[in-house]
Amino acid sequence: MSTKFTLKDHFTEGRIVNDRLIFSVLFAGLLFAVVMVRLAVLQVVEHEHFDSLADRNRVDILPLGPQRGLIYDRNGIVLAENIPSFSLEITPENVPDMESTLTELGRLFAMPDLELEEIREQIKKQRRFRQFTFRQRLTEQEVALFSVNRHKLPGVDVVGRLIRHYPQGALFAHTVGYVGRINERDQKSIDLQDYKGTLQIGKTGIEKQYEDLLHGTVGLQKVETNVQGRIIRELENNPAISGKDLFLNLDVNLQRVAADALGEYNGAVVAIEPKTGAVLAMVSKPDYDPNLFVLGISTKDYGELRDSVEMPLFNRSLRGRYPPGSTLKPFVALAGLELGVVTEQTESFCPGWFKLPGQDHKYRCWKHSGHGHVDLKKSIAQSCDIYFYDLANALGIDRLHSFLDLFDFGQKTGIDLPSESKGLSPSREWKRATRNQAWYPGETVISGIGQGFNQTTPIQLAHATAVLAMRGVTVPPQVARATRSSGQSELELLNNESAETLPMESSRHWEAIIDSMVEVIHGTRGTARHIGKGLDFEIAGKTGTAQVFGIKQDEKYDAETLAKKLHDHALFIAFAPADAPEIVVAVVAENGGSGSRTAAPIARKVIDQYFGITPSE
Repeated sequence: MSTKFTLKDHFTEGRIVNDRLIFSVLFAGLLFAVVMVRLAVLQVVEHEHFDSLADRNRVDILPLGPQRGLIYDRNGIVLAENIPSFSLEITPENVPDMESTLTELGRLFAMPDLELEEIREQIKKQRRFRQFTFRQRLTEQEVALFSVNRHKLPGVDVVGRLIRHYPQGALFAHTVGYVGRINERDQKSIDLQDYKGTLQIGKTGIEKQYEDLLHGTVGLQKVETNVQGRIIRELENNPAISGKDLFLNLDVNLQRVAADALGEYNGAVVAIEPKTGAVLAMVSKPDYDPNLFVLGISTKDYGELRDSVEMPLFNRSLRGRYPPGSTLKPFVALAGLELGVVTEQTESFCPGWFKLPGQDHKYRCWKHSGHGHVDLKKSIAQSCDIYFYDLANALGIDRLHSFLDLFDFGQKTGIDLPSESKGLSPSREWKRATRNQAWYPGETVISGIGQGFNQTTPIQLAHATAVLAMRGVTVPPQVARATRSSGQSELELLNNESAETLPMESSRHWEAIIDSMVEVIHGTRGTARHIGKGLDFEIAGKTGTAQVFGIKQDEKYDAETLAKKLHDHALFIAFAPADAPEIVVAVVAENGGSGSRTAAPIARKVIDQYFGITPSE
């Protein structure tokens, strides 16, 4: 048996070892270079990024919501204030197990399944990093209960906030409006950065119109937190800037008298200072409590308001469209004088009816036996329909429409409130464009007494009356008067638009119409003479009764046989004193029947309150 020996090749083995050593050194060097480059990138190039991430682990930036500006009436009485309230808020991204958290909340606060389901739906609609408020106005007992069980509810906090409150309740619901939760629609129209830390926004009325002034500027608080997210200390604080306080032209006492005077009737009362356009009172009934909306109205409560046949959410003073009825007659008469169709002495004979030439249809006067011979003053004082049927026919709808345009009938007045209605001042072009029909002479006739297609809002009626009272000087109505910055005592007046003067041929025409309106109140046969007693100045006014539905030519209107909702609307316009007007009042009492019997006394109560006249006087 032979044995084989293998000789080692030391040279070859040495080369292999050397090659491996060189490769190892090069590879290690490459790895070191990669590590050094990465370290350089991390510490130099991306230093700020990772430093910021490190700060986020210990530093939180919290938005500080501004305090909303207060709203006052002209005498400094609070109409909208902020009161403290505690609420439960949840941040979805900080909740490890949402279902168990909601279950625990439901157990602690006895929340029904329906409420929990609504919370789930709301959370789905919110961004996960945004706080969501789901229980507000916590009692002291509820705050204590949460504090004891806080460790079971990560991502849920009790937050103290100021919430809006309206101490006058329903009295200014339609004018001041209300604030509500910021919803998805609001988020599309606002700068979200400006509303961090803010849960509410103006929804209607002054609250919406002057949102930019009332809201304020959001602040920021930088705080250091521990690993549990609890605040250790404050690092920086940029305080929020409170919104500006707003002072209105409205008068609480005048508003309350107007609302009480309207009584059981739905409708509106508007009072204006004609020289400045300042809105002194603006009542719309029925009304509602705006405090219901501040924290989110329940589905049941909102359904009752929304579905009510009385329409309490509808602002009648701004959006209600009513036939002006005989309150339009002074303006039609002024058109007749100004356009040379009639003079003060021009007479018409009123047998109780009017017929167009060549037609058999009779247009009736409210006084079936007729007024006999009437001139301009008598026709306004006694509200003779026949005189104005004849005058409107002579004017024609084109000239009548153009003249009424001067007083903003069928147009927005420019009041500083959202959602104003335009009303309707009919014309030949309007009917052709909207109904594709020709204009008929009979439609001109009834337009002369404010019926037919004519539709006006109470604010338009008050504004037009103010222009008449000021003999052609027109100033847009304005609710807000001044602002005041937080911590300041001086008021900054809100400038109204400059006054304009209507082009008129003769100043005597104004006086002729106003003298006729004084006769309505103080004349022996004036339709509102019963409200002219006990005054040391004169009131100029005009009654109006607007039909809710039409009746056939041979039928007779009998209120006693009709349902209340079919009764005529009662209207009245007035200003006082007639020679130097300080206040204008427009009243619409829905289904009130007679403007003389129902609407005129309401206006007298408002005028009495304004001038400090007691009933005994």
